[in-house]
Amino acid sequence: MSSSPIESQPVASPALPPAPVYAPPRLPKNPWLAVVFSFLFPGLGQVYNGEIAKALVFFAAFVGSITLVAHDHPFPFAFMIPFIFFFGLIDSFKSASAINNRFLGGTLPEEKPSESPAWGITLVVMGVLFLANNLGWLDFDRLARYWPVILIAAGAFFIYGSVRKRKTDEGGNGRSVL
Repeated sequence: MSSSPIESQPVASPALPPAPVYAPPRLPKNPWLAVVFSFLFPGLGQVYNGEIAKALVFFAAFVGSITLVAHDHPFPFAFMIPFIFFFGLIDSFKSASAINNRFLGGTLPEEKPSESPAWGITLVVMGVLFLANNLGWLDFDRLARYWPVILIAAGAFFIYGSVRKRKTDEGGNGRSVL
Protein backbone atom coordinates (compact mmCIF):
# COMPACT_ATOMS: atom_id res chain seq x y z
CA MET A 1 0.00 0.00 0.00
CA SER A 2 1.67 2.98 -1.18
CA SER A 3 0.30 6.27 -0.29
CA SER A 4 0.31 9.06 -2.73
CA PRO A 5 1.70 12.47 -1.75
CA ILE A 6 -1.69 14.02 -2.27
CA GLU A 7 -3.38 11.77 0.28
CA SER A 8 -0.82 12.34 3.02
CA GLN A 9 -1.05 16.12 3.10
CA PRO A 10 -3.56 17.52 5.58
CA VAL A 11 -6.49 19.35 4.12
CA ALA A 12 -6.50 23.03 5.05
CA SER A 13 -9.68 24.27 6.65
CA PRO A 14 -11.36 27.19 4.95
CA ALA A 15 -10.32 30.60 6.29
CA LEU A 16 -12.69 32.17 8.74
CA PRO A 17 -13.94 35.64 7.94
CA PRO A 18 -12.42 38.34 10.12
CA ALA A 19 -14.33 39.22 13.25
CA PRO A 20 -16.58 42.23 12.71
CA VAL A 21 -15.35 45.45 14.26
CA TYR A 22 -18.09 47.37 15.94
CA ALA A 23 -17.59 51.07 16.42
CA PRO A 24 -18.90 52.44 19.69
CA PRO A 25 -22.17 54.32 19.28
CA ARG A 26 -21.89 58.04 18.69
CA LEU A 27 -23.19 59.75 21.78
CA PRO A 28 -25.80 62.47 21.24
CA LYS A 29 -24.10 65.09 23.44
CA ASN A 30 -20.51 65.99 24.22
CA PRO A 31 -20.37 67.10 27.89
CA TRP A 32 -17.22 69.17 27.36
CA LEU A 33 -18.77 70.99 24.43
CA ALA A 34 -21.74 71.82 26.65
CA VAL A 35 -19.28 73.27 29.20
CA VAL A 36 -17.60 75.39 26.51
CA PHE A 37 -20.97 76.72 25.37
CA SER A 38 -21.93 77.57 28.96
CA PHE A 39 -18.57 79.27 29.45
CA LEU A 40 -19.11 81.44 26.37
CA PHE A 41 -22.63 82.50 27.33
CA PRO A 42 -24.65 81.53 30.43
CA GLY A 43 -27.45 79.19 29.43
CA LEU A 44 -26.01 78.25 26.03
CA GLY A 45 -24.85 74.83 27.28
CA GLN A 46 -28.40 74.12 28.42
CA VAL A 47 -29.69 75.13 24.97
CA TYR A 48 -27.19 72.67 23.44
CA ASN A 49 -28.63 69.97 25.73
CA GLY A 50 -32.17 70.84 24.62
CA GLU A 51 -33.21 72.32 27.98
CA ILE A 52 -34.61 75.66 26.84
CA ALA A 53 -36.56 76.57 30.00
CA LYS A 54 -33.52 75.87 32.17
CA ALA A 55 -31.36 77.96 29.81
CA LEU A 56 -33.73 80.91 30.14
CA VAL A 57 -33.63 80.65 33.94
CA PHE A 58 -29.80 80.65 33.95
CA PHE A 59 -29.67 83.58 31.56
CA ALA A 60 -32.32 85.58 33.43
CA ALA A 61 -30.64 84.93 36.79
CA PHE A 62 -27.23 85.96 35.40
CA VAL A 63 -28.53 89.12 33.73
CA GLY A 64 -30.80 89.92 36.67
CA SER A 65 -27.87 89.67 39.11
CA ILE A 66 -25.76 91.97 36.94
CA THR A 67 -28.66 94.42 36.65
CA LEU A 68 -29.24 94.50 40.39
CA VAL A 69 -25.51 95.00 41.06
CA ALA A 70 -25.53 97.90 38.59
CA HIS A 71 -28.53 99.43 40.39
CA ASP A 72 -26.51 99.84 43.57
CA HIS A 73 -27.30 96.48 45.21
CA PRO A 74 -23.91 94.79 45.24
CA PHE A 75 -24.67 92.49 48.15
CA PRO A 76 -25.66 89.60 47.69
CA PHE A 77 -26.07 89.82 43.93
CA ALA A 78 -22.36 90.29 43.23
CA PHE A 79 -21.79 86.89 44.87
CA MET A 80 -24.55 85.31 42.82
CA ILE A 81 -22.91 86.14 39.47
CA PRO A 82 -20.02 83.65 39.79
CA PHE A 83 -22.30 81.13 41.51
CA ILE A 84 -24.76 81.18 38.61
CA PHE A 85 -21.91 81.07 36.10
CA PHE A 86 -20.14 78.07 37.64
CA PHE A 87 -23.38 76.27 38.44
CA GLY A 88 -24.31 76.61 34.77
CA LEU A 89 -21.00 75.01 33.76
CA ILE A 90 -21.49 72.07 36.12
CA ASP A 91 -25.15 71.65 35.22
CA SER A 92 -24.46 71.59 31.47
CA PHE A 93 -21.82 68.86 31.94
CA LYS A 94 -24.03 66.74 34.21
CA SER A 95 -27.07 67.14 31.96
CA ALA A 96 -25.13 66.13 28.83
CA SER A 97 -23.73 63.11 30.68
CA ALA A 98 -27.24 62.12 31.82
CA ILE A 99 -28.53 62.42 28.24
CA ASN A 100 -25.71 60.15 27.08
CA ASN A 101 -26.44 57.68 29.89
CA ARG A 102 -30.11 57.47 28.86
CA PHE A 103 -29.02 56.99 25.24
CA LEU A 104 -26.84 54.04 26.22
CA GLY A 105 -29.71 52.38 28.06
CA GLY A 106 -28.97 53.70 31.53
CA THR A 107 -31.58 54.29 34.15
CA LEU A 108 -34.21 56.87 33.47
CA PRO A 109 -35.24 59.20 36.28
CA GLU A 110 -38.91 59.54 37.15
CA GLU A 111 -39.01 62.99 35.60
CA LYS A 112 -36.30 64.84 33.73
CA PRO A 113 -35.36 67.97 35.70
CA SER A 114 -35.52 70.03 32.50
CA GLU A 115 -39.19 69.11 32.15
CA SER A 116 -40.01 70.03 35.72
CA PRO A 117 -42.65 72.73 36.07
CA ALA A 118 -40.31 74.48 38.53
CA TRP A 119 -38.30 75.97 35.62
CA GLY A 120 -41.41 77.50 34.08
CA ILE A 121 -42.70 78.70 37.43
CA THR A 122 -39.33 80.34 38.11
CA LEU A 123 -39.47 82.21 34.80
CA VAL A 124 -43.04 83.39 35.44
CA VAL A 125 -42.21 84.61 38.96
CA MET A 126 -39.07 86.43 37.77
CA GLY A 127 -41.00 88.02 34.90
CA VAL A 128 -43.81 89.17 37.19
CA LEU A 129 -41.31 90.68 39.65
CA PHE A 130 -39.40 92.57 36.95
CA LEU A 131 -42.64 93.77 35.34
CA ALA A 132 -43.98 94.95 38.71
CA ASN A 133 -40.72 96.83 39.30
CA ASN A 134 -40.83 98.45 35.84
CA LEU A 135 -44.47 99.53 36.29
CA GLY A 136 -43.70 101.04 39.70
CA TRP A 137 -45.85 98.57 41.64
CA LEU A 138 -42.80 97.09 43.36
CA ASP A 139 -39.65 98.89 44.44
CA PHE A 140 -36.56 96.67 44.45
CA ASP A 141 -34.66 99.39 46.29
CA ARG A 142 -36.94 99.13 49.33
CA LEU A 143 -37.00 95.30 49.21
CA ALA A 144 -33.23 94.93 48.92
CA ARG A 145 -32.69 94.86 52.67
CA TYR A 146 -34.92 91.78 52.99
CA TRP A 147 -32.90 89.51 50.68
CA PRO A 148 -31.87 87.18 53.60
CA VAL A 149 -35.51 86.04 53.75
CA ILE A 150 -34.82 84.19 50.49
CA LEU A 151 -31.96 82.31 52.15
CA ILE A 152 -34.12 81.47 55.16
CA ALA A 153 -36.95 80.20 52.94
CA ALA A 154 -34.55 78.15 50.77
CA GLY A 155 -32.90 76.63 53.84
CA ALA A 156 -36.28 75.74 55.37
CA PHE A 157 -37.38 74.18 52.07
CA PHE A 158 -34.23 72.01 51.88
CA ILE A 159 -34.55 70.93 55.51
CA TYR A 160 -38.21 70.03 55.00
CA GLY A 161 -37.40 68.05 51.85
CA SER A 162 -34.55 66.19 53.55
CA VAL A 163 -36.64 65.26 56.60
CA ARG A 164 -39.54 64.16 54.40
CA LYS A 165 -37.26 62.00 52.24
CA ARG A 166 -35.72 60.35 55.29
CA LYS A 167 -39.15 59.56 56.70
CA THR A 168 -40.26 57.89 53.48
CA ASP A 169 -36.92 56.05 53.07
CA GLU A 170 -37.05 54.67 56.62
CA GLY A 171 -40.69 53.68 56.31
CA GLY A 172 -41.48 54.69 59.86
CA ASN A 173 -39.32 52.05 61.55
CA GLY A 174 -38.88 54.15 64.67
CA ARG A 175 -35.37 55.41 63.98
CA SER A 176 -34.51 59.02 64.57
CA VAL A 177 -35.15 61.32 61.60
CA LEU A 178 -32.45 63.87 62.34
